Amino acid sequence: MSLKDLVSQTRPLTVSFEFSPPRTDEAEQSLWQAIRRLEPLQPAFVSVTYGAGGSTRERTHHTVKRIVDETTLKPAAHLTCVAHPRSEIEEIVHGYWDNGIKHIVALRGDMPNMVGAYQPHAEGFRSTPELIEGIRRIAPFEISVSFHPEKHPESPNHGHDIELLKRKVEAGATRALGQFCFDNDVLSRFRDDAVKAGISAPIIPGIMPTTNFKGIERMAGKAGASVPEWLSRAYRGLENDGETRRIVAAAVLAEQVEQLRARGFDQFHFYTLNQANLSYAACRIMGLEPKELS
Repeated sequence: MSLKDLVSQTRPLTVSFEFSPPRTDEAEQSLWQAIRRLEPLQPAFVSVTYGAGGSTRERTHHTVKRIVDETTLKPAAHLTCVAHPRSEIEEIVHGYWDNGIKHIVALRGDMPNMVGAYQPHAEGFRSTPELIEGIRRIAPFEISVSFHPEKHPESPNHGHDIELLKRKVEAGATRALGQFCFDNDVLSRFRDDAVKAGISAPIIPGIMPTTNFKGIERMAGKAGASVPEWLSRAYRGLENDGETRRIVAAAVLAEQVEQLRARGFDQFHFYTLNQANLSYAACRIMGLEPKELS
């Protein structure tokens, strides 16, 4: 599919954007610049992440509440069950519903400081399906969950990941958001295997800008995602050339979106890293046009 075909096509398309809660006043200003730039694209929702062990919980709450109060966007708050008792999680869920936040990204979560294998809290939810069932008992939230196209680092095999996703959907999840992955064959295989397993929820690729390539390599190592040799070669020698890295990142992102569209994907979740330009450009390439906000 050519760039001309991508921009011109009329097939329905859905996008969502992920942000992280800011740690400083300067980071908050950068975040809100990104939010305001992407808002006219009218995404299905925007999600706000949660740190390992719930380490950014209060900042996550503050950010999603501000999105509700100050924008036309529909925020989804990440919520993990690691390191917290059920009573605390349930209190958070009640608070979200009361504050107009009707969408949760339900995750098991990583241990504090991302050290060691997952251990459930003695008085907490033991798994993501349990967490989803707990949320559903409180209110009819929209619930998104995650999947790892290349296998979760703690999973024994691909089949286990498919079965876990099926249990999440049976518990009440409405969509699955992918860990970033640069291998479109792997993404397509996961979707096809999920469908064969009877999973009806949308399987949505996670799209990651690669401008900060060294940072992407670090994240990939922690998440169990692979970085192909061709991508490493594209960034070789560009450590001190930010402008060229941005051009390369735009080409990489646009090509992945184009190839996934050709494979039948029509929903995408962009990991913005609190920057808007690459995600905005990709959406324009896919034919999305900004709407005037009232």
